[in-house]
Amino acid sequence: MMKIIIANWKMNPQTLREARNIFQGIKKTAKKLKKVETIICPPFAYISNLKPQIPNLKIGSQNVFYEERGAFTGEISVWMLKDLGVRYAIIGHSERRALGETNEMINKKIKTALKAGLKVIFCVGENERDFEDKYFNFIKNEIDEGLKGIPRKFFSPPTGGLIIAYEPVWAISSAKNAQPDTPESAFRMAVFIRRMLMPIIGSEPARKIPILYGGSVGPENVAGFLQDMQGALVGSKSLNPKDFGEILKIANGIK
Repeated sequence: MMKIIIANWKMNPQTLREARNIFQGIKKTAKKLKKVETIICPPFAYISNLKPQIPNLKIGSQNVFYEERGAFTGEISVWMLKDLGVRYAIIGHSERRALGETNEMINKKIKTALKAGLKVIFCVGENERDFEDKYFNFIKNEIDEGLKGIPRKFFSPPTGGLIIAYEPVWAISSAKNAQPDTPESAFRMAVFIRRMLMPIIGSEPARKIPILYGGSVGPENVAGFLQDMQGALVGSKSLNPKDFGEILKIANGIK
Protein backbone atom coordinates (compact mmCIF):
# COMPACT_ATOMS: atom_id res chain seq x y z
CA MET A 1 0.00 0.00 0.00
CA MET A 2 1.22 3.48 -0.86
CA LYS A 3 2.02 5.77 2.03
CA ILE A 4 0.08 9.03 2.21
CA ILE A 5 2.03 12.13 3.18
CA ILE A 6 0.02 15.31 3.64
CA ALA A 7 1.49 18.81 3.85
CA ASN A 8 -0.61 21.26 5.88
CA TRP A 9 0.86 24.69 5.16
CA LYS A 10 -1.65 26.42 7.46
CA MET A 11 -1.51 30.22 6.98
CA ASN A 12 1.85 30.07 5.23
CA PRO A 13 3.76 31.28 3.24
CA GLN A 14 2.98 34.96 2.88
CA THR A 15 3.46 35.36 -0.89
CA LEU A 16 2.47 33.41 -3.98
CA ARG A 17 6.10 33.46 -5.11
CA GLU A 18 7.17 31.63 -1.95
CA ALA A 19 4.30 29.15 -2.32
CA ARG A 20 5.33 28.34 -5.89
CA ASN A 21 8.97 27.89 -4.90
CA ILE A 22 8.08 25.49 -2.06
CA PHE A 23 5.66 23.60 -4.28
CA GLN A 24 8.16 23.19 -7.10
CA GLY A 25 10.79 21.95 -4.66
CA ILE A 26 8.39 19.32 -3.33
CA LYS A 27 7.20 18.39 -6.82
CA LYS A 28 10.77 17.77 -7.95
CA THR A 29 11.13 15.08 -5.28
CA ALA A 30 7.60 13.67 -5.43
CA LYS A 31 7.73 12.88 -9.14
CA LYS A 32 10.62 10.46 -8.56
CA LEU A 33 8.76 8.39 -5.96
CA LYS A 34 6.42 5.52 -6.83
CA LYS A 35 5.25 4.41 -3.38
CA VAL A 36 4.05 7.72 -1.92
CA GLU A 37 0.96 9.81 -2.55
CA THR A 38 1.76 13.41 -1.70
CA ILE A 39 -1.06 15.82 -0.88
CA ILE A 40 -0.31 19.53 -0.53
CA CYS A 41 -2.87 21.61 1.39
CA PRO A 42 -1.99 25.29 0.82
CA PRO A 43 -4.02 28.36 1.81
CA PHE A 44 -7.11 28.86 -0.36
CA ALA A 45 -5.54 31.88 -2.07
CA TYR A 46 -2.85 29.71 -3.70
CA ILE A 47 -4.82 26.63 -4.76
CA SER A 48 -5.52 27.71 -8.35
CA ASN A 49 -1.87 28.67 -8.89
CA LEU A 50 -0.32 25.32 -7.96
CA LYS A 51 -0.45 22.67 -10.71
CA PRO A 52 0.55 19.11 -9.70
CA GLN A 53 0.74 17.62 -13.23
CA ILE A 54 1.98 14.27 -11.95
CA PRO A 55 -0.25 11.36 -10.81
CA ASN A 56 1.05 10.97 -7.25
CA LEU A 57 0.90 14.66 -6.30
CA LYS A 58 -2.48 16.12 -5.33
CA ILE A 59 -3.87 19.40 -4.01
CA GLY A 60 -6.03 19.43 -0.90
CA SER A 61 -7.93 22.06 1.04
CA GLN A 62 -7.39 23.00 4.69
CA ASN A 63 -11.11 23.45 5.24
CA VAL A 64 -14.52 23.45 3.54
CA PHE A 65 -17.99 24.75 4.42
CA TYR A 66 -20.99 22.51 5.06
CA GLU A 67 -23.45 24.38 2.81
CA GLU A 68 -23.14 23.96 -0.95
CA ARG A 69 -24.01 27.57 -1.85
CA GLY A 70 -25.62 30.70 -0.48
CA ALA A 71 -25.10 33.84 1.60
CA PHE A 72 -22.13 32.69 3.68
CA THR A 73 -19.52 35.42 3.47
CA GLY A 74 -15.95 34.15 3.43
CA GLU A 75 -16.77 30.45 3.15
CA ILE A 76 -15.65 28.00 0.45
CA SER A 77 -17.99 25.35 -0.97
CA VAL A 78 -17.19 21.79 -2.06
CA TRP A 79 -18.08 22.66 -5.65
CA MET A 80 -15.66 25.60 -5.74
CA LEU A 81 -12.91 23.27 -4.56
CA LYS A 82 -13.77 20.55 -7.06
CA ASP A 83 -13.82 23.08 -9.88
CA LEU A 84 -10.22 23.95 -8.99
CA GLY A 85 -9.19 20.29 -9.11
CA VAL A 86 -9.15 19.75 -5.35
CA ARG A 87 -9.98 16.19 -4.31
CA TYR A 88 -9.06 16.19 -0.60
CA ALA A 89 -10.19 18.32 2.33
CA ILE A 90 -8.88 18.50 5.89
CA ILE A 91 -11.83 18.61 8.29
CA GLY A 92 -11.80 18.86 12.08
CA HIS A 93 -8.24 20.07 12.57
CA SER A 94 -7.58 21.05 16.18
CA GLU A 95 -6.74 24.61 15.17
CA ARG A 96 -10.20 24.93 13.62
CA ARG A 97 -11.77 23.38 16.72
CA ALA A 98 -9.91 25.93 18.85
CA LEU A 99 -11.65 28.69 16.89
CA GLY A 100 -15.04 27.30 17.87
CA GLU A 101 -15.71 24.54 15.36
CA THR A 102 -17.91 21.93 17.03
CA ASN A 103 -18.35 18.20 16.42
CA GLU A 104 -21.77 19.00 14.95
CA MET A 105 -20.25 21.41 12.43
CA ILE A 106 -17.53 18.91 11.59
CA ASN A 107 -20.15 16.21 11.03
CA LYS A 108 -22.03 18.45 8.57
CA LYS A 109 -18.80 19.29 6.73
CA ILE A 110 -17.80 15.63 6.42
CA LYS A 111 -21.27 14.70 5.18
CA THR A 112 -21.28 17.45 2.54
CA ALA A 113 -17.73 16.71 1.37
CA LEU A 114 -18.24 12.95 1.05
CA LYS A 115 -21.55 13.44 -0.73
CA ALA A 116 -19.76 15.63 -3.29
CA GLY A 117 -17.05 13.01 -3.81
CA LEU A 118 -14.22 14.69 -1.93
CA LYS A 119 -11.88 12.53 0.12
CA VAL A 120 -11.97 13.67 3.72
CA ILE A 121 -8.93 13.90 5.99
CA PHE A 122 -10.74 13.73 9.33
CA CYS A 123 -8.56 14.96 12.20
CA VAL A 124 -9.00 13.64 15.73
CA GLY A 125 -6.82 14.08 18.78
CA GLU A 126 -6.90 14.73 22.50
CA ASN A 127 -5.79 17.96 24.16
CA GLU A 128 -3.90 16.19 26.93
CA ARG A 129 -3.09 12.77 28.30
CA ASP A 130 -4.30 11.49 31.65
CA PHE A 131 -3.05 8.55 33.69
CA GLU A 132 -6.50 6.94 33.71
CA ASP A 133 -6.64 6.79 29.88
CA LYS A 134 -9.83 8.86 29.79
CA TYR A 135 -8.53 10.52 26.64
CA PHE A 136 -9.63 7.42 24.73
CA ASN A 137 -13.23 8.42 25.46
CA PHE A 138 -12.47 11.89 24.11
CA ILE A 139 -11.31 10.37 20.80
CA LYS A 140 -14.31 8.04 20.71
CA ASN A 141 -16.64 11.00 21.12
CA GLU A 142 -14.96 12.91 18.29
CA ILE A 143 -15.36 9.90 15.99
CA ASP A 144 -18.94 9.09 17.01
CA GLU A 145 -20.18 12.67 16.63
CA GLY A 146 -18.06 13.47 13.58
CA LEU A 147 -19.38 10.51 11.57
CA LYS A 148 -22.90 10.39 13.00
CA GLY A 149 -25.67 9.62 10.52
CA ILE A 150 -23.47 9.42 7.41
CA PRO A 151 -24.46 6.55 5.07
CA ARG A 152 -21.82 3.82 4.91
CA LYS A 153 -21.60 4.02 1.13
CA PHE A 154 -19.81 7.37 1.42
CA PHE A 155 -16.84 5.93 3.28
CA SER A 156 -15.43 3.87 0.43
CA PRO A 157 -14.29 4.72 -3.11
CA PRO A 158 -15.44 5.44 -5.75
CA THR A 159 -18.29 7.36 -4.06
CA GLY A 160 -15.96 8.99 -1.60
CA GLY A 161 -13.31 8.13 0.93
CA LEU A 162 -12.16 8.73 4.46
CA ILE A 163 -8.68 9.19 5.89
CA ILE A 164 -8.20 9.52 9.65
CA ALA A 165 -5.40 11.74 10.88
CA TYR A 166 -4.59 11.16 14.53
CA GLU A 167 -3.01 14.38 15.71
CA PRO A 168 -2.74 14.79 19.49
CA VAL A 169 -3.02 18.51 20.20
CA TRP A 170 -0.24 18.45 22.79
CA ALA A 171 2.18 17.11 20.15
CA ILE A 172 1.58 19.69 17.41
CA SER A 173 4.72 21.74 16.82
CA SER A 174 2.88 25.05 17.34
CA ALA A 175 1.85 23.98 20.85
CA LYS A 176 3.87 25.09 23.86
CA ASN A 177 6.52 22.53 24.88
CA ALA A 178 5.31 20.19 22.13
CA GLN A 179 6.84 16.74 21.90
CA PRO A 180 5.90 14.08 19.34
CA ASP A 181 4.04 11.00 20.48
CA THR A 182 5.90 7.69 20.36
CA PRO A 183 5.32 5.27 17.45
CA GLU A 184 4.13 2.62 19.92
CA SER A 185 1.58 4.93 21.52
CA ALA A 186 0.36 6.24 18.15
CA PHE A 187 -0.10 2.69 16.85
CA ARG A 188 -2.05 1.81 19.99
CA MET A 189 -4.36 4.71 19.21
CA ALA A 190 -4.68 3.62 15.58
CA VAL A 191 -5.87 0.19 16.71
CA PHE A 192 -8.37 1.83 19.04
CA ILE A 193 -9.63 4.11 16.25
CA ARG A 194 -10.24 1.14 13.94
CA ARG A 195 -12.24 -0.56 16.67
CA MET A 196 -14.37 2.57 17.13
CA LEU A 197 -14.96 2.85 13.37
CA MET A 198 -16.25 -0.70 12.89
CA PRO A 199 -19.81 -0.22 14.21
CA ILE A 200 -20.11 3.10 12.37
CA ILE A 201 -18.80 2.38 8.87
CA GLY A 202 -18.56 -1.44 8.83
CA SER A 203 -15.76 -3.89 9.62
CA GLU A 204 -14.24 -4.12 6.14
CA PRO A 205 -13.96 -0.35 5.49
CA ALA A 206 -12.66 0.18 9.04
CA ARG A 207 -9.83 -2.27 8.41
CA LYS A 208 -8.84 -0.58 5.15
CA ILE A 209 -9.15 3.13 5.96
CA PRO A 210 -5.74 4.82 6.15
CA ILE A 211 -4.82 6.14 9.58
CA LEU A 212 -2.09 8.78 9.64
CA TYR A 213 -0.06 10.32 12.44
CA GLY A 214 0.44 14.05 12.84
CA GLY A 215 2.22 16.04 15.52
CA SER A 216 5.81 17.35 15.27
CA VAL A 217 6.58 15.03 12.36
CA GLY A 218 10.04 15.41 10.81
CA PRO A 219 12.73 13.47 8.95
CA GLU A 220 14.21 12.39 12.29
CA ASN A 221 11.12 10.53 13.52
CA VAL A 222 8.76 9.80 10.62
CA ALA A 223 10.15 6.31 9.89
CA GLY A 224 9.03 5.03 13.29
CA PHE A 225 5.44 6.17 12.74
CA LEU A 226 5.29 4.82 9.20
CA GLN A 227 6.19 1.27 10.21
CA ASP A 228 2.65 0.61 11.45
CA MET A 229 0.64 3.57 10.15
CA GLN A 230 -0.33 4.47 6.60
CA GLY A 231 1.09 7.95 6.43
CA ALA A 232 1.68 11.28 8.11
CA LEU A 233 0.16 14.75 8.34
CA VAL A 234 3.07 17.18 8.35
CA GLY A 235 2.91 20.79 9.53
CA SER A 236 5.91 23.12 9.79
CA LYS A 237 8.37 20.76 8.09
CA SER A 238 6.20 20.74 4.97
CA LEU A 239 7.20 24.36 4.30
CA ASN A 240 10.83 23.31 3.87
CA PRO A 241 11.24 21.44 0.56
CA LYS A 242 14.44 19.79 1.76
CA ASP A 243 12.97 18.47 5.02
CA PHE A 244 9.66 17.51 3.44
CA GLY A 245 11.46 15.88 0.53
CA GLU A 246 13.43 13.77 3.00
CA ILE A 247 10.16 12.71 4.67
CA LEU A 248 8.83 11.64 1.26
CA LYS A 249 11.97 9.64 0.50
CA ILE A 250 11.79 7.88 3.86
CA ALA A 251 8.13 7.05 3.26
CA ASN A 252 8.96 5.70 -0.18
CA GLY A 253 11.54 3.35 1.33
CA ILE A 254 9.23 1.79 3.93
CA LYS A 255 8.43 -1.83 3.07
